[in-house]
Amino acid sequence: MADDAAVKSASELLYREALYLDTHAWKDWLDLFQEDAVFWVPTWKDDGEPTSDPQAELSLIYCSSRDQLKERIDRVASGRSIASLPPMRTAHTVSNVLVEEAEAQALRVKSVATTHVYNIKKREQNVFFSLQEHLLRPGQDGRLAIASKKLLLLNDYIPRMIDFYTI
Repeated sequence: MADDAAVKSASELLYREALYLDTHAWKDWLDLFQEDAVFWVPTWKDDGEPTSDPQAELSLIYCSSRDQLKERIDRVASGRSIASLPPMRTAHTVSNVLVEEAEAQALRVKSVATTHVYNIKKREQNVFFSLQEHLLRPGQDGRLAIASKKLLLLNDYIPRMIDFYTI
């Protein structure tokens, strides 16, 4: 079981991640990830089983490195992502944070996330909810950083585009 300091550090990192997404602080959000970080949003094989291998099965989003996340951010920030013009307004809520020790230098953190999304252009709003799993390891500066993030979208009927910041 993780000690109180580890739980607090992990929770604060998840809350900070949500805040950076909501305020479009893309560089700060990206800085939370390690260079070899994986960001994965699997699809569902059927009503009860999600995909388990992003290399062999379909994913809603799969980035196998921080550089791939940076490419997505660059498209949104530069306006090259027409679907993100203007960027959606979001409010991420993270709850039920549970820290489990994965190994001596890493923490596996499970949580529940809800994202409220407002499309300014269409004056529409949606809510997405998911189970999140983060693997956190100390970064070069010694603070926890995201080594991987898996986001299992539970309401996967998607009425419009999704991207890293809208779920």
